Amino acid sequence: MIGQTRAIRVWAWPAPVDLRKGFNGLAGLVLSQPGLDLMSGDYFLFINASRTTAKVLLWDGTGMCIYQKRLARQRFAKLWTAPGEAGLRLTTTELGLFLDGAKLTGKLPLAPRDLYKTGVAI
Repeated sequence: MIGQTRAIRVWAWPAPVDLRKGFNGLAGLVLSQPGLDLMSGDYFLFINASRTTAKVLLWDGTGMCIYQKRLARQRFAKLWTAPGEAGLRLTTTELGLFLDGAKLTGKLPLAPRDLYKTGVAI
């Protein structure tokens, strides 16, 4: 999308979540993690155990918003592999693809500074 910034970070919760939770329940999960700021403008992605429903929690500058999507067919990709692992960080483009039902097969750093951080030779 033209005009969309990559400065917005998307944090995918690393385990299935009971999506009967609303604003307070999901915000409590975010606040339980050190280093995450609920009012930063970042997006927080949560998926239920059956991977048929996803919710995105975000602060839009004036209040909390929850966006929910339930797939009519298929399932969302599984974003976690083992209990206790760190959450996955996505771009807004990857979030859009994920919510459209695309499978995320891998991530490669594209910017030179990202390559430097991961130890990949340029």
